[in-house]
Amino acid sequence: MNVSRVLRLSSGIRASKSSPTRLMHNYGLSSAMNNAHNSLPSWHGTTILCVRKDNKVCLMGDGMVSAGNLIVKPNAKKIRRMHSKSKEDPEGATLVGFAGSTADAFTLLERLEGKLDEYPNQLARSCVELAKGWRTDKYLRRLEASLIVADATVSLELTGNGDVLESHDGILAVGSGGPFALAAARALKDQPLDAEEIARKAMEIATNMCVYTNDQYMVEIINIPEKVEEEEEK
Repeated sequence: MNVSRVLRLSSGIRASKSSPTRLMHNYGLSSAMNNAHNSLPSWHGTTILCVRKDNKVCLMGDGMVSAGNLIVKPNAKKIRRMHSKSKEDPEGATLVGFAGSTADAFTLLERLEGKLDEYPNQLARSCVELAKGWRTDKYLRRLEASLIVADATVSLELTGNGDVLESHDGILAVGSGGPFALAAARALKDQPLDAEEIARKAMEIATNMCVYTNDQYMVEIINIPEKVEEEEEK
């Protein structure tokens, strides 16, 4: 090794010591760390499950609130029942469950309630309008939450990407334990169980598999009138 090469190496080491960012860039560490960060799952620590079967819709969620590895509260209510203000259907109700930041979720709930007042008895349209605003508004697009919304006619999942998803089998789930609850509920749907029994058994399985889900469940149920069932079949 000649003297000039030794001098170049030593000057490079000195520059690297004075600039850790430059050292990371030279060895590809910054891109590796960014890729690792981007590959982390964006799930939220909870489990919300909605099961629609026969004449019943059941929305169930656990009660755990966590901050990192700390359990802040074990019995939070992450599902809500919003009553209809329509004169045509005063007994109608909409169930909403959320996973993610509490403040963000309540902001979206307020927006959804406003859309339901604007478009009464039109849950799908209300959710589409909410998703449009969620996607395009500079403030709303920063909100980190996922919602499951259901009434007597339809069950929908809303995300910050502008997605409004309707399940093909009437089962939806969000949160870190969502995939476990979703798979369990689909496996149980053909059994002689009603929607609430399926949801409870599926949530128990998710609780045993997801460390961010506990067994203090909150439940909201909609009993579907026969007229609505006949319209869905048509």
